[in-house]
Amino acid sequence: LYSIILFCVFLWIPFVYFYYEEKEEDDGNTCSQVKTALKYTLGFITICAVLLLIGAFVPLDIPNKKNSTEWEKVKLLFEEFGSSHGLTALSFSISSLTVIGMLAAITYTAYGMSALPLNLIKGTTSAAYERLENTEDIEEVEQHLLRIKSKCRDGRPLSSRDRRSVQQLEERLRTLRRRERHLESIEKSWWTKFCEALRPLKIVWGVFFIIVALLFTVSLFLSNLDKALHSAGFDSGFIILGTNLTNPLNMLLPVLQTVFPLDYILITTIVMYFIFTSMAGIRNMGIWFFWIRLYKIRRGKTRPQALLFLCMILLLIVLHTSYMIYSLAPQYVMYGSQKYLVQVRHNTLSYLLYQKCTVCILFACFLDQCTVTRTYLFLHKFWFFSAAYYFGNWAFIAVFLIGLIVSCCKGKKSVIEGEVDEDDSDMSDDELSVYY
Repeated sequence: LYSIILFCVFLWIPFVYFYYEEKEEDDGNTCSQVKTALKYTLGFITICAVLLLIGAFVPLDIPNKKNSTEWEKVKLLFEEFGSSHGLTALSFSISSLTVIGMLAAITYTAYGMSALPLNLIKGTTSAAYERLENTEDIEEVEQHLLRIKSKCRDGRPLSSRDRRSVQQLEERLRTLRRRERHLESIEKSWWTKFCEALRPLKIVWGVFFIIVALLFTVSLFLSNLDKALHSAGFDSGFIILGTNLTNPLNMLLPVLQTVFPLDYILITTIVMYFIFTSMAGIRNMGIWFFWIRLYKIRRGKTRPQALLFLCMILLLIVLHTSYMIYSLAPQYVMYGSQKYLVQVRHNTLSYLLYQKCTVCILFACFLDQCTVTRTYLFLHKFWFFSAAYYFGNWAFIAVFLIGLIVSCCKGKKSVIEGEVDEDDSDMSDDELSVYY
């Protein structure tokens, strides 16, 4: 499955993206478009090959001393997994993509976790009220245009400043008239009436989503705080030697694992929640590269390249959820509900007692009574990635809190939020009835 992800990210999605780019620039034959797309995709394949080579030969400096510390013994857990360079190379490549997914999650998911529930609770403005405001804006722009054009009634030409003003006002007028058509269609739409009837249900879902978001944030904060206070430090990737500050998800998942498949259901719910909140964040913000806005996600008007970027971003975010779940529930990811037998002596009595496998039960691990999950070993092969995830979690919490404040301060969204822009052409409204 991880290999399929590498194939999609470094080969399939870039090839399709550049194919559509060539299709828009040149209406030539398909063969030339395929050749050009393959030429650009070769660069991504080279990057993938470099990552695999670095992962295969990067030194890990695993200690093999007999008189080693407890932390060095923990590092020896990775020795068996490091024997296969193929898995190590794949782990390095996937971890590199996971870091990119972490940046996408910080940008989109953290904001979407606050924007989605609050938008559901606040709702949108009334289409009739927006039409009234839009009509007033149209009248105001038309009057302004008439005042400027009245200056040239005696035959005098308009100044360059007035001509620029006329051009801007005419573009503004075209946008307002497009808004008028959209608002009129929405006001008459049966879908709008249906959504208004579901308004109480949206509020309930919004309250539920904000509670889940706060639960995730609190769990992530407690887990990161535990690492800050009790981990082995930066050089170890902030791997924690025992759970000291527990959180709700870390307690719940090992319990659910005892009843198949309740833990899988909860994890699936968590992943779907991240997907929905990420899509909400991308829908509200658009697709950005640093400070440059690349694409907008709009109903019925999204470009193929933007859809490909959307798929790639969601793919990387879902990849990052593997580590996010570890941050939320380290006990579950490392050992699950495993137990081991320990012999206890009390006076003259001796009996066996079941104990839970935890990170702090080091000797149980070395006696092979507890088995560390392959998911944990795969995700934590390289300490510097774990350190990056640790700081990324703090950034995730900060962006969520900032997004929560911004979403609370913002008013209701427009009923046609993002549907009408100044750079749209009037041709884009030809099939308006299809979407409303």
